[in-house]
Amino acid sequence: MSSKKKNFARFGMAAKGAVYCLIGVLTALAAFGQGGQQTGSKGALQYLAQQSYGQILLIIMGLGLLGYVFWRFYQSIGNPKGLHDDAKGYAKRAAYFISGLLYGGLAYYSFKMAFGSSSGGGSKSMMGSLMSGSNGNTIAIIIGIGMAIKAIYDIYRAYSGKFREEVEEAGMDRKEQKLLVNAGKFGHTARGLVFGLMAYLTLKSGLSKGSNIQTQTDAFSYIQNEFGSVVLGIVALGLVGYGVYMLIKAKYPSIVADLR
Repeated sequence: MSSKKKNFARFGMAAKGAVYCLIGVLTALAAFGQGGQQTGSKGALQYLAQQSYGQILLIIMGLGLLGYVFWRFYQSIGNPKGLHDDAKGYAKRAAYFISGLLYGGLAYYSFKMAFGSSSGGGSKSMMGSLMSGSNGNTIAIIIGIGMAIKAIYDIYRAYSGKFREEVEEAGMDRKEQKLLVNAGKFGHTARGLVFGLMAYLTLKSGLSKGSNIQTQTDAFSYIQNEFGSVVLGIVALGLVGYGVYMLIKAKYPSIVADLR
């Protein structure tokens, strides 16, 4: 990969990290009664839109998210990791591609707000039409299972030690290694918990003949209602940790095997 493409991919990782930092900070502030709001990825972009130079911030974020889309598609199609042509390899490449599509949608939303339309009605109505059909509950169950797999993978990443090995091979100094490992472990754990709750709530809806796809905000509300504001605040800070982890990865591309 050329240096320009590598830098575009790094810009994408930084943009994703910034989104997670915003989600975590805003939700933590809400949990501790200091303002803020429970929010997901789109809410983070809406927060940027309300700031001075909001349009510029949204354009920068949209471009950054396109960098992340490029990286995910490159992982899927270019196969720089040399994944085997078996079920496991194809599953990983499919997951990279789906991730690229999801972040492509977020990039589109960022540009849409930047150029004068903050309404998400079109995408919502399209998803609503899909989910209100005869197969809506089946789709909800499939999406819930996908969320559950993602949650398990995040928890696995947090405690398997694999990303610790990647950090140790990157040539960072010991202090930076420790920060990255701790942020990554805390962040992957928090993200796994949030995706796990989204999976649980979505599967619950699908199995009860409903068709509601649960969001990060729904998971935050569930945590606060069931476990209290302190637990929500801790989880939100974990998402900040994940954002910091992504920002450090963007700074040190040697951590990411695909960008070496």
